[in-house]
Amino acid sequence: MSSFLTNNKKLLLHVAFWLMYASFFYYMIAFGRKEEPDWTRVLPDFSFNILGLLTISYLNYFVFLPRLLEHKDLGRYLLRFLPVFAVLSYLFLLGKRAILLPFTGRDSWVYSTRFGVSVIITALFIVVFVGLLRFVEHYFLLEAERKELENRQLTSELRFLRAQVNPHFLFNTLNNVYFLAVNQSPQTPEVIAKLSGMMRYMLHESNHATVPLDKEVAYMENYIDLEKMRLNDEVPIAFEVRGGGAGARIVPLILITFLENAFKHGISNAGGHSWITVSLVLEGNKLRYDVRNSRVAEHEKTVSEQSGIGLVNVKRRLKLSYPGKHRLTVNETEEEYAVHLELTLS
Repeated sequence: MSSFLTNNKKLLLHVAFWLMYASFFYYMIAFGRKEEPDWTRVLPDFSFNILGLLTISYLNYFVFLPRLLEHKDLGRYLLRFLPVFAVLSYLFLLGKRAILLPFTGRDSWVYSTRFGVSVIITALFIVVFVGLLRFVEHYFLLEAERKELENRQLTSELRFLRAQVNPHFLFNTLNNVYFLAVNQSPQTPEVIAKLSGMMRYMLHESNHATVPLDKEVAYMENYIDLEKMRLNDEVPIAFEVRGGGAGARIVPLILITFLENAFKHGISNAGGHSWITVSLVLEGNKLRYDVRNSRVAEHEKTVSEQSGIGLVNVKRRLKLSYPGKHRLTVNETEEEYAVHLELTLS
């Protein structure tokens, strides 16, 4: 039933208007007088009135208004429609008089100026109202097309931003594999296997608008494992996950940039004073994500300045994917960088 209403709302709007008008007009001519209704007069008057107004209104609706909306020329529209309206209104008035004349007599009120003006004004009012329905429908059609175009643009931009994430990650991870291979590490096959699984996730899952949160967490755990192997577990790295739910979903690869930055800018060559802590807490549909890492002395620029396209990318993705549903803060002291992200998930 709801789909029928959605698919036929324009038709139903018109039907509702004409039912309201027909009910009102029928009541006025049948029961608006003190005497008992004369059905031989009421039914022809009612039928002719409705059919006449339908003809005039939808001639304007289907023929003249589309040209006005296409050419945006009000003067041309008035020059074309007003003569046609004048002729049809006059014929409509003559028809009304012909129907009512046998019941009122030749000198009755149907020949009065008041009756003529009333009939023409009523016709004009109905034509204008039905025309306004056309303008409203046209407005909502344009609005729907604008939103569709905007959604397509946003989708294209999100795909482009996700495409930037993949080579960025691949470049960093291949550096890790190269480092292990050069040092002939026995962990190299395990690293390649983990990398293969991560690439499979990136190629298949990241094409979806959202993914299960637990898959995104597994992806981050694999990334941390790869980094631990590269660093030979010389750097304290803590990764804590609390809460969760089977239905929690998140935009893919939205969290990894902060983790990459922590390893890129928080690990010194000496490694003695370097550390990273990551916390992911889910309460209901509220996600809190914290990444803290040591500040390496030789890096004079801030993390936001050095992270380049990665941080700019993720900020743009957050704005597009979670408008009004995220809060991101990046703080730094002499000892550490801290990123705090809050998301309202679907």
